[in-house]
Amino acid sequence: MPTVILVRHGRSTANATGVLAGRLPGVHLDDTGVSQAAAVGERLAGVRLAAAVTSPLERCRETCREITRPQAQTLRATTDKQLSECDYGEWQGRPLRELAKEKLWKTVQAQPSAATFPGGESMRAMQDRAVAAVRRHDARVAAEHGEDAVWLVVSHGDVIKSILADALGTHLDLFQRIHVDPASVSIVRYSESRPFVLGTNTHAGDLTWLIPPKKARRRRSGDADVGGGAGPGTAAGPQTATS
Repeated sequence: MPTVILVRHGRSTANATGVLAGRLPGVHLDDTGVSQAAAVGERLAGVRLAAAVTSPLERCRETCREITRPQAQTLRATTDKQLSECDYGEWQGRPLRELAKEKLWKTVQAQPSAATFPGGESMRAMQDRAVAAVRRHDARVAAEHGEDAVWLVVSHGDVIKSILADALGTHLDLFQRIHVDPASVSIVRYSESRPFVLGTNTHAGDLTWLIPPKKARRRRSGDADVGGGAGPGTAAGPQTATS
């Protein structure tokens, strides 16, 4: 059961001006976004990342570079187009205040599973490809680095929200209830029985608690701790059951 760190890219020039960037090229982090990404790197400085996978769009690659800079000598990030931004088609490049007047906007808000962007993809297709990609990479990390591995995904707001909705067992039509800010950290651990959501939309705090203490590193089961468990860094309960 590796742990995946889901990070939305830092604030971009499009975010700052209220434009839906979509997959348009040339959208970069602004100064605030660079600082936000560097702060995530500081949070993860004590965590040895087994892998880093990023959307191929510039703002995500730039975010990933800032996060992994302390581990650049031992970690090489890869890109995966399946983790790219939703294809908003004819909507991309337009101001959000203008898009809010479109009839489709209400569908995106209330029933996103029924939303298909003109000239683009459906939100259901976006979720399907993103979830499949994360689970595929998670299985690879487990096979190559073991079940205690921690790895990184850098992607986009709606993409990460859809991954979290799947992990929570929440229908896509309710995913607008999940909030994912620029450069926020969300955390998921998959098991054979179910995913465990360990954090969503976090902005501060050292993340070394994700590393099991060496003496307590035992195979995690897929059972939830009845009553809530003793928390990270402990050896009690089904989550640290011996093999």
